Amino acid sequence: MCLDDFTHTRRDFLKLSALLTAGGALPLLNSLHARAAAEPDAPVRIGYLPITDATPLLVAHNNGLFEAEGIRSERPVLLRSWAQVIEAFISGQVNVIHLLSPMTVWARYGSRVPAKVVAWNHVGGSGLTVAPGITEVRQLGGQALAIPFWYSIHNVVLQQLLRDHGLTPVSRPASAALAVNEVNLLVLPPSDMPPALAGKRIAGYIVAEPFNALAEELKVGRVQRFTGDIWRNHACCVVFMHEQDLNNRPEWSQKVVNAIVKAQLWTRDHRAEAAQLLSRDGANRYTPHTPQVLRRVLAPDASARQQYLADGAIRHADWDEQRIDFQPYPFPSYTEELVKRLKDTLIEGDQGFLANLDPQHTARDLVDDRFVRNAIAAVGGLQAFGLAEGFERSEEFSL
Repeated sequence: MCLDDFTHTRRDFLKLSALLTAGGALPLLNSLHARAAAEPDAPVRIGYLPITDATPLLVAHNNGLFEAEGIRSERPVLLRSWAQVIEAFISGQVNVIHLLSPMTVWARYGSRVPAKVVAWNHVGGSGLTVAPGITEVRQLGGQALAIPFWYSIHNVVLQQLLRDHGLTPVSRPASAALAVNEVNLLVLPPSDMPPALAGKRIAGYIVAEPFNALAEELKVGRVQRFTGDIWRNHACCVVFMHEQDLNNRPEWSQKVVNAIVKAQLWTRDHRAEAAQLLSRDGANRYTPHTPQVLRRVLAPDASARQQYLADGAIRHADWDEQRIDFQPYPFPSYTEELVKRLKDTLIEGDQGFLANLDPQHTARDLVDDRFVRNAIAAVGGLQAFGLAEGFERSEEFSL
C-alpha cells in the first residue's frame, strides 16, 4: 500500500462498515449457521492480527493448552485487517478471535451479530507515539494523527486527551486544511503507522503494541503517553465467541476459556519467553516482529520505566502499570464506562444505535462471564493475577 494513498484504508473501513450492518452481516451469518450444522464439533480456529493483543490466544496454541484441555485446535489464522477478522468470524471461518472492545459493541448492537465477550484478552498494551520533536500534546494542533479504527479504545482515550488540552478532534480528508486547534484523525492499519510517521505524513499515532515499541526501535517516534496510564487497567482487545458455541457447546467453550486463562497466567510469569515465541524467530513465526521489539513491550528493562516517568509518558507511578498485562475478568464497570464514553466520541460510520444503549444492560448482555469465572477459580482466583478478590471495581480515568 502506498502511504500517500489513504483510499485503501478508506475502502477497508467501508467494507467493515458494510459488514457491521444487519443487512451486510446476513449472508455471512447464513454461512456461519451452515458451517455449524455441517461441523458441530469444529476445533478451535483462531483469527488474529499480528499485534501483542493476540498474545494469550497464540500462547495457548503454541503451548498446547487447548489439547491439554482435551479439545483440538488448528494453526491460528493471521489476518491483515479488522475487516478480515470480522468477516472470517461472522462467516464461521474462525470461531475464537481477539477484537477491539468497542468493536464488539458495534458488532452486537449495530449488526446483531450473535456473539459475546467471554473474557478480556489483555489490559493496557497501547500508547500514543509522536514525532521526536513533539514533547507536548498541544503541539499536535493543526496536524494529523492515525488511529487503528473508529470503534477502538485508542480513539476514545485519544479524543479525551486532545479535548483536555484544548484541541478538537475532526475527521477530514488527509489533504484538508486544519485550524490550529484541530487534529485530523485518520484510520491506518497498525503496520503502516511507523512508516507514515517516519515519512512525516502524520504527526503521531495511537495503537496497540508493538508498533509504539517499533517506532522507538527505529528512532522515528517517542511515546507521549501510555493509554493504561490514562485509563487504569483498561481492556483493549477482548475474546469474542459465537453464541451458538456458548449455548450449544458449553463444555467445549469452557475448555477454550480455560486454555486462554492459563495462557495469560503463563505469560505473566514468562514474559521474555513469550516475546520469543511470538516473534518471527519463534517456531511458529506468529508475527513478523523481532524478539527485541517484543521484549520492549513484554519484558522491558527497569531503566525504560524510569525514562518514561522522567518524560511524562507515565504520570501515575502509583498505579504500577505494566506496559502490557494480562488478566481475564471482564469487569462490568469497564463496559458501562466504555458505552458512556462512546456516546461522546467522534465516530465515523453507523453510530445511531449508541443513543439507545443502556450502559448497565449492555454490560450484562454483551458479556458472558460464566466460563471465565470458572476458569479463574480453577487457577487460584483473581489473586493469581495480582488482583483483589471480587468481581467489581471502580474505573479510574485520569489524564
